[in-house]
Amino acid sequence: MDSDFMTAIAARLAARGVSVARFEFPYMARRRAEGGKRPPDRMPALLESFSEAATAARAAFAGLPLLIGGKSMGGRAAAMAAGAIAPVGVVCLGYPFHAAGKAATPERIAPLATPPCPALVVQGTRDALGNAEEVPGYGLGAAVDVVWIADGDHSLKPRKASGLTYEAALDRAADAVAEFARRVAE
Repeated sequence: MDSDFMTAIAARLAARGVSVARFEFPYMARRRAEGGKRPPDRMPALLESFSEAATAARAAFAGLPLLIGGKSMGGRAAAMAAGAIAPVGVVCLGYPFHAAGKAATPERIAPLATPPCPALVVQGTRDALGNAEEVPGYGLGAAVDVVWIADGDHSLKPRKASGLTYEAALDRAADAVAEFARRVAE
């Protein structure tokens, strides 16, 4: 929850008037406490974490519409949890449509094929887990908007040779999320 990426996006969203609450999945908390690399929790534990975080966010931001989301697996978990949580929208930053070097699988695409609410995917055009050539063929639902970050990788970072900056990519992502949040909150 306090990675450089999440910190940068949260700060940019706050600067655009979007209130942000971050939380940490249990396996990440264990990594922080015990050190070392731990595999992610299984999806049921991730979904339970999202439900608990959504309950806490609703209490902390009483009266405000709830938008949930995350980076990579966190975005996938958010999309999967949306039906139970009933947010006004879901944001997926760098959605993992497939493992690197593998084909997309139906279970990875399903949360975005028929989402229970509007969804926004902010994806780098050269993301190894779903790039601009692959994703349009995945049959995403009509309620899903995809915003492409030019030359971005899975963390939206462009190559230096592109002439684009990471700061500009993060700004574009935050602009897209803030506009989406305003639209679905109305």
